[in-house]
Amino acid sequence: MNTPIKFNIANLPTPIQKIEFKGTKFLIKRDDYTGTELTGNKIRKLDYILADVKKKKADYLFTSGGNQSNHARATAIAAKQIGVKTKLFLWGKEAKNPDGNLFLDQLVGTEIVYLSKKEYADVKNIMLKESKRLQKKGHKVYITPSGGSTPLGLWGYINFIKELEEQKYLSKLKGIVSAYGSGGTAAGMLLGSAIVGSNVKIYVVNVLDDPEFVRDIIINLVEDAIVEYKIDVKINYKNLVILDGYSEEGYKNISDNKLKVIKEFYQSSGILLDPTYTGKAFYAYYENFLKGKKSSNVLFVHTGGIYGVFAKRKKYIEA
Repeated sequence: MNTPIKFNIANLPTPIQKIEFKGTKFLIKRDDYTGTELTGNKIRKLDYILADVKKKKADYLFTSGGNQSNHARATAIAAKQIGVKTKLFLWGKEAKNPDGNLFLDQLVGTEIVYLSKKEYADVKNIMLKESKRLQKKGHKVYITPSGGSTPLGLWGYINFIKELEEQKYLSKLKGIVSAYGSGGTAAGMLLGSAIVGSNVKIYVVNVLDDPEFVRDIIINLVEDAIVEYKIDVKINYKNLVILDGYSEEGYKNISDNKLKVIKEFYQSSGILLDPTYTGKAFYAYYENFLKGKKSSNVLFVHTGGIYGVFAKRKKYIEA
């Protein structure tokens, strides 16, 4: 197995907390503690991606996402720490008074290209065309997709599983729940659990695409990583479970019933969840693994996203 090198920008290991909500006891892995500005799951992947950026001596890093993308924000800030310029290709409109992640993107001084939903469907080609233009000017451009979900980025969550094992929790778990955005987190956990010989189920709360597409994305990422890094392991894909139907309001929106649960959880635990990923994932987690039970042996992963709350603060207050 060819293990890639990484930076150590992420604040690891993240703690596991014992929580009680509405009479049910459960465990939550605080991957929102990976950093302050860099908070969330994306920096685990970026630890590996940024090492590769430096190895290849790139001076520009391109990536994409929604205008409240946690990955884009983490990429722009982390790249500053290693002296690399960034260019973000974001689905959405420029704001006169930006909030949340977009505020931090602008404040850190990254270059931003705003794309319509139709344009964003072709974002890979748009980034490639711009990279060729910059390369003609003598720059070396490194492109990573939305979410940092590449075979290299998967190592962030392969090591997440090893971290759970070192914290002596993995063997006690029946499952792990996290949100799906681009597949890398779930794919890394699925591959990591197979590497260490765990049969834990990986539950993915789909907030973006149809379930068949989600499953294919995750499996393809796993298979690509196995080939690229010569990993001698057999994957039990029955351990991958897609929890669908928890984002019918749309990727950029959040329904009142979900906000009510998010707010109740915040007011009882002091743990705040975002409207795009962790809020929807926790709602699905509550419905499937907490409701009506005394305890749960399924772990919830808080993948960050707190800055996305500020762009929806009015809805949060009114919920």
